[in-house]
Amino acid sequence: MAGIVKFFIFKFNKNKFWAFTQMGIHKKFLINVKGLKFYRLLGTGGKTGFGLYPDFKTYCFLSVWENKSDALFFIEKNKFILNYIERAKSIRVLSLVAFQSIGKWSGINPFLNDLDDSESKNQKVAILTRARISPIKIFRFWKSIPKASKEISKAKGVYFYKGIGEIPFLEQATISLWNSVEDVKEFAYKSKIHKNIIRKTKKENWYLEELFCRFYIKNDYYLK
Repeated sequence: MAGIVKFFIFKFNKNKFWAFTQMGIHKKFLINVKGLKFYRLLGTGGKTGFGLYPDFKTYCFLSVWENKSDALFFIEKNKFILNYIERAKSIRVLSLVAFQSIGKWSGINPFLNDLDDSESKNQKVAILTRARISPIKIFRFWKSIPKASKEISKAKGVYFYKGIGEIPFLEQATISLWNSVEDVKEFAYKSKIHKNIIRKTKKENWYLEELFCRFYIKNDYYLK
């Protein structure tokens, strides 16, 4: 699929009920949007997002585009974004380019794999993970969350992380931002708790579907 990825983080102080209702009606604004190849409007968990209680002040929008001009036109002109500009307290926009993407999201991999990390030493990195959890394994998944949250909070080089999701409890994802790919690798390869959780997910088949993607952060700015 297309390689232009825009990840939006919407923050609210007021209009929280309006923001919640968009989870059910947003698709009507996104029918036949030129260049839009894949999207998801995502809720978030409380605090850092690694928990059962939702954060009604924060929502995220993942979008994958055919080209930059279509993405820019969407940001400037589409009613979906204009509604959020009018009502949100702040809108953070991450412009991302995937360099490693493994797995599937709703049966497809929405991200290109046409780059490598050979020039990434001085670039910040975003990590996106997503999984559809087996209903019979949901207790084991959520039991592991507090340890995972504590571990990533102590990781070297991470400066933002949030749990996000499509369907409460069953379809979960995370977004985390890092100073470098070396920091990501150090956490992935040296954290015993992280490695044990990954091992359990494989051995006990927690997930019905999963995806892991690394991105370069090409731009990080506030639209509002």
